[in-house]
Amino acid sequence: MSNAGTPQEPTPGKGGESAELVDAASSHAILEGRLGYQLESALLVRALTHRSYAYENGGLPTNERLEFLGDSVLGLVVTDTLYRVHPDLPEGQLAKLRAAVVNSRALAGVARGLDLGAFIRLGRGEEGTGGRDKASILADTLEAVIGAVYLDQGLDAASELVHRLFDPLIERSSSLGAGLDWKTSLQELTAAEGLGVPEYLVSETGPDHEKTFTAAARVGGVAYGTGTGRSKKEAEQQAAEAAWRAISARSEAAAEQGGKTADGTAARPSVPEGQRGEPSEGTAASR
Repeated sequence: MSNAGTPQEPTPGKGGESAELVDAASSHAILEGRLGYQLESALLVRALTHRSYAYENGGLPTNERLEFLGDSVLGLVVTDTLYRVHPDLPEGQLAKLRAAVVNSRALAGVARGLDLGAFIRLGRGEEGTGGRDKASILADTLEAVIGAVYLDQGLDAASELVHRLFDPLIERSSSLGAGLDWKTSLQELTAAEGLGVPEYLVSETGPDHEKTFTAAARVGGVAYGTGTGRSKKEAEQQAAEAAWRAISARSEAAAEQGGKTADGTAARPSVPEGQRGEPSEGTAASR
């Protein structure tokens, strides 16, 4: 199915994987139907192979190179579209719009729409911790699939796929508001409310090849939101979003009550158990 002149990814060797490719043919056909493209079988298998599966099965090729390629293709198509759709926006605003479309949470949402998690090859450990619905795994696998479409079908096909999957997000990107940068938006909100500067307490768990970061967004010693991700930045952004929503909800409730709670004190959002007190050992703070 490859276009002439399109760079090709080396395919896995035959042998142990051959039976698996046959067994997976029907499920791959379902996924290909949703993508709208039939791909070279071994290439699709690689796009769906998470490193946890490869690690548990003797070091098989993973989808990380395809993810790297697909990330670039996705970024190019989205950037080109935003550039053409918004001819008067400066570079900084275009970058924010792109960030609203190309981020782990948005990609995971698109992947869930394809039910991509059902097709991913995961290791037993990752499977046991709900890996099929982890935003980071879904996002990375979707990028790998885009990379596979590019290699097998060419840039035009990959571009068509990106447009079909992401144009709804691109159309809504200019109205996402705070979602363009949750940390900046949270800082602006807390400044307007006189609450002080947000602080992020970050911890990390897991082996070096599979780190998970957890962040708590705290303002004035109170944790208003938490987030997790494969990077410190992703975890902090998710925590900032949760905190922004909590404080915004508090502000709206206070406005409805004339700025006071029922007992006449200033309204404050509730703080879930486990978000009070000092950070656990090994937790770092940042702003």
